Amino acid sequence: MQIDLNSSWQTLLSDEIEKPYFQNLMNDVNEEYQNHTCFPPKELIFSAFNHCSLEDLKVVIIGQDPYHGYGEANGLCFSVNDSVKIPPSLRNIYREMNTDLESIFMPTSGNLESWAKQGVLLLNASLTVRKDNPNSHKHLNWNLFTDAVIQKISEKKENVVFMLWGSFAQKKGAKINREKHLVLESGHPSPMSANQGKWFGNKHFSQANLYLMEKGKSGIDW
Repeated sequence: MQIDLNSSWQTLLSDEIEKPYFQNLMNDVNEEYQNHTCFPPKELIFSAFNHCSLEDLKVVIIGQDPYHGYGEANGLCFSVNDSVKIPPSLRNIYREMNTDLESIFMPTSGNLESWAKQGVLLLNASLTVRKDNPNSHKHLNWNLFTDAVIQKISEKKENVVFMLWGSFAQKKGAKINREKHLVLESGHPSPMSANQGKWFGNKHFSQANLYLMEKGKSGIDW
């Protein structure tokens, strides 16, 4: 299976993608796509990296796995294609963002490519999933790869904002160097968590931009 990574990530991850586990992972993914309907489309599996270069990286948001319905997943966590109805978690993300930033207009598309192109890595823990079967590729060792990605970002970059929403993301980001980076934690934006008061009011979007500007970087146009 061909690995489509832009040059900056290819350099950072070259040793990782040569490891035996990663070669086995790609073989397993290939087999899954041959024998089952899987998402996102094969050519979009590494979209999170290809829309956000390592040089431009400012923010990392960690999700669990892609949406598992037809035409939804586009390789970016929490993001869906333009014509797809905005999912509940993303709707809550937008609601918090609008309140936090005192915006007037609510986004009408769930496609987050504009965030990625500004330096937001929208990274799922598993980059693939079977149709109608959430978390179905958890066993494929994607976690080893995405853990390595997070560790390398923590080691090689400085002043990155990590947004860890919910216990899953917080565990995955446990080893981030908090002396070099800003780590923002809250409940998950899913309706169950949000309705329990664990999501709304976290002000992560304004906090991220304030931190980035303090470090001499431009904020994200959320």
